[in-house]
Amino acid sequence: MKWILASASPRRKELLAELIEKFEIIPARGEERADEGLSPKDLVQALAAQKAVEVAALPRARGKAVLGSDTVVALDGKVLGKPRDEEDAKRMLRALSGRTHEVFTGVCVVYPTKNGVAQRTAAACTRVRFFALTEEKIDAYVATGSPMDKAGAYGIQDGGLVESIDGSFSNVVGLPLELCKEMIEGIEK
Repeated sequence: MKWILASASPRRKELLAELIEKFEIIPARGEERADEGLSPKDLVQALAAQKAVEVAALPRARGKAVLGSDTVVALDGKVLGKPRDEEDAKRMLRALSGRTHEVFTGVCVVYPTKNGVAQRTAAACTRVRFFALTEEKIDAYVATGSPMDKAGAYGIQDGGLVESIDGSFSNVVGLPLELCKEMIEGIEK
């Protein structure tokens, strides 16, 4: 099976390369739309499906499996997306400081079958506990620019923020490898 990753994320590209030797990258371009009343788990599944379906509809994707993904951070059931600006990033980091939150990643695979096209969607959840962060630590981290393109305004791979995790580390990075492996193997059989 030939594969396409419907994401421009360098982190997702690196992670998927652990499971699939060769794949194309065709980022989804459409505006993300989902019902704001959805739970974080349902939200990431809906957004992952939008991305995979969008790319699978492209002529150059015909006959290939497309993997779409979306990650959100949820604190007290409320979704923290990517920060709008540095002040928003600082606000998010203050809210996460010394607390446990959840990271949800939805994965959707759209793939060809004998009878047309099929779709599988699932989500992973990891509980993440932050260290108590000082204002100086928050300011220094935001000044690096790293939080600006990440859900919840942080990357676990950046170090120094996370005290512990319960669940998949790769999920927090942006692509739950255990879940993806299960989905890919189910399709390629």
